[in-house]
Amino acid sequence: QVQLVESGGGLVQAGGSLRLSCAASGRTFSYDTMGWFRQAPGKEREFVAAITWRTSSTYYADSVKGRFTISRDNAKNTVYLQMNSLKPEDTAVYYCGAKAGGFLSAHWRSYNNWGQGTQVTVSS
Repeated sequence: QVQLVESGGGLVQAGGSLRLSCAASGRTFSYDTMGWFRQAPGKEREFVAAITWRTSSTYYADSVKGRFTISRDNAKNTVYLQMNSLKPEDTAVYYCGAKAGGFLSAHWRSYNNWGQGTQVTVSS
């Protein structure tokens, strides 16, 4: 098992920036890919971005491409999501997930470990 703890959420005005962190502990060597997802009230969990630990390959949802950047610090077992040019529609609880294998999946069911989430609210 791996434990994931997200942080960095908050309230920001449209056009602003936030950086989310996801710290992993436990059997981190068992998980090759980390993903960020978000879930707004009444909506299904939505893919945001994913990254592999070993090669740092990345994959983004079209809705965030060019605005968000996912990165990782292997020494700290931490994955980041830098979010720029935020829009009100980015408002959601953001979760990080971990999965085995290096395939950059956009399907939340592929991830079998989750953090508790961090709230991001973008005001217009």
